[in-house]
Amino acid sequence: MSSEITSMALAVPQSGGSLEAYISTVNRIPMLSAEEERELATRLQEQDDLESARQLIMSHLRFVVHVARGYSGYGLPQADLIQEGNIGLMKAVRRFDPSVGVRLVSFAVHWIKAEIHEYVLKNWRMVKIATTKAQRKLFFNLRKMKKRLGWFTHEEVSTVAETLGVSTKEVMEMEARMSAHDQAFELSSDDDDAKDGGTYSPAQYLEDKRSDLAEEVENEQWESHTQKRLLSAINTLDERSQDIVRARWLDDDNKTTLQELADKYQVSAERVRQLEANAMKKLRMAMS
Repeated sequence: MSSEITSMALAVPQSGGSLEAYISTVNRIPMLSAEEERELATRLQEQDDLESARQLIMSHLRFVVHVARGYSGYGLPQADLIQEGNIGLMKAVRRFDPSVGVRLVSFAVHWIKAEIHEYVLKNWRMVKIATTKAQRKLFFNLRKMKKRLGWFTHEEVSTVAETLGVSTKEVMEMEARMSAHDQAFELSSDDDDAKDGGTYSPAQYLEDKRSDLAEEVENEQWESHTQKRLLSAINTLDERSQDIVRARWLDDDNKTTLQELADKYQVSAERVRQLEANAMKKLRMAMS
């Protein structure tokens, strides 16, 4: 893969505002139809055409963002997760075989997740114990202030909180964090608890399972297809009818009233209603 394509796919900004701009940009990149995707992949496979690779990568960057969001619960930078996912996408594009008959996104999602999993494994060992000033103060002073092993009593919590100038809630939260023990990321195959379903390792809930990427791809493609058909149908109307439909149904910011359109075209509100009804009937026929 060329360095130009690599740098383009990996150029994920680190700051929050810039990251939002990046996400907004990749979401505006047009999606490829199945035919376009197959044509580009064939050209890449047979001719090693890097421009085809670039188009395949760019059109799928939005899906990397979607997958990366499923791992946001680890407290790792979202930009880093996206960047690792982009590496997986590039590997998938290079290995994708269009003759198999599946869409690139179905093939690439496994490579994207594999790179993100590896990144999480390298960087996530345990919940960050102390992230705020109060938590750091507690972390370095809590153990030596304890009078006994085990949990604090209510009186001890109040004493520690007053001494260190923090809230009782922060004391109890830090005590819970420091009392927790490390857990293996993956349980062994012969672990009896794992077999019985009584113990769950972090690997078992690594990814957010609440969304279906394939279903989202299909829905997004169907929505895009429907929008194109609607715009095509609207263009068959006369200019006045187009304006009425857009003003009455497509303007999300401020829906125009019948009377406002009547004043604009110097006709009655009833006439505008008739024009609107006729236009909607034509659109329904065209869409069906």
